[in-house]
Amino acid sequence: MILGICGSPRKQATDFVLNEALNMLEERGFKTEYIGVRGKNIAPCRHCDYCMREGECILKDDMYEVYPLLTSADGIIMATPIYNGGLSAQLKAIMDRSRALGAVDYDFLRYKVGMAIAVGGDRAGGQELAIQQIFTFYILTGAIPVGGGAFGANLGANFWSKDTLEGVKKDEEGFKSLRKTVKRFAKFLENFQIKEE
Repeated sequence: MILGICGSPRKQATDFVLNEALNMLEERGFKTEYIGVRGKNIAPCRHCDYCMREGECILKDDMYEVYPLLTSADGIIMATPIYNGGLSAQLKAIMDRSRALGAVDYDFLRYKVGMAIAVGGDRAGGQELAIQQIFTFYILTGAIPVGGGAFGANLGANFWSKDTLEGVKKDEEGFKSLRKTVKRFAKFLENFQIKEE
C-alpha cells in the first residue's frame, strides 16, 4: 500500500497534486491510501520520553489514525505546502510524533520507499528545502528517498501554484516533475519488492 500524507490544512493545491500522484500510482496497479491533516488534531511532540518508557504516545489525538497507516505502508508520499520557505508545521508534527513508533520498533520505516511533493506560491519559494526536510526524515528513519532524477525533477515533485488551485493545475513543469518522480518511485518500489521476495 502507498500512503499519501497531505500536510496542508486547506483543501487546495497540495491536496489536489497529492491526489493526482495517487491516481497515477493506482493506474500502475498500486493500492493507495490518503490521509490529510485538514480538520485533524495532531499536537506537536513534547519530547517527554513517555513513548520511550511506555511504548505509546502520551498525546491521545488524531495521530493515532496515522500510526497504523505508516507501519503498514510499503511506500510513503509526503506532500507539503511551503510555509516560510519550508514544510508545514502540521506535516512536521507528524514526523516528530512518529518518534513513538520508533520507540516500539526502531526499524518501523526501514526499507520503505519515500517520495516528496512541495507546492509553493512562488516558483522558488522553498520547495527544494521542504523536500530536503522530508528526505531527512526518511533517511533518519531508514526509509529510502526517491527523487525524480536529473533533467526535470531532481529531488522530487515541485509545483508553483501562484497561491491558487487554478495556478497549480496549469503548472506544466510541476506536472512534468510529478510524472518523472512517480515513475521512478513506482519502479524503485517494484524492483525492491521483487528483490525482497
